[in-house]
Amino acid sequence: NTVKTNLRKNGVNIAAVSGGFPSSQTFQEIKIAETNLCLLEGATEIDAVLPVGLFLDKQYEYISDEIHELKELCGDRKLKYILETGILNNPNEIKNASILALEFGADFIKTSTGKDKKGADKKSVFIMCQVIKLFNEKYNKRVGVKVAGGVNSIEEAKEYAKIVSAILGEDYLNKKTFRIGTSRLEKQLFELI
Repeated sequence: NTVKTNLRKNGVNIAAVSGGFPSSQTFQEIKIAETNLCLLEGATEIDAVLPVGLFLDKQYEYISDEIHELKELCGDRKLKYILETGILNNPNEIKNASILALEFGADFIKTSTGKDKKGADKKSVFIMCQVIKLFNEKYNKRVGVKVAGGVNSIEEAKEYAKIVSAILGEDYLNKKTFRIGTSRLEKQLFELI
């Protein structure tokens, strides 16, 4: 409530993690309830995680229903869907997880929670951007990409920006469609100011 009261009046978005974050290993009803509570308390963006075990077991219908339900709750508020690309076994799984998330309502696809040993990598971001490009062309709708987990330097962050720009265009490099999540760079960024 304190965050909502003090930040929303200044136009700051409030992001909340829900749905059994970070593992997504709980009942769908719990994920829905958590998300609803976050939204009722003022969240303007929700971060939810792909249930990787179910995905690897090819439980696509269950996952698609879950994403759709979460997006229905969010309405016009953003749903950022975390794929945990470091756990997925191959490029085809990253591609399929990206398609599944976007087709059923995600406004952003995100590489990682940052809780697993392997976070973002260039290959995964490249694949995710390719899927986003096809999605944008198919539906004439712009969705976003967020690189998170293991971004250790400003140079590395710039490399991700180059990938996004090369595939999706330089106009994609804005907070509505491209974000980098990294607490590790906080000190380096403040030293630049």
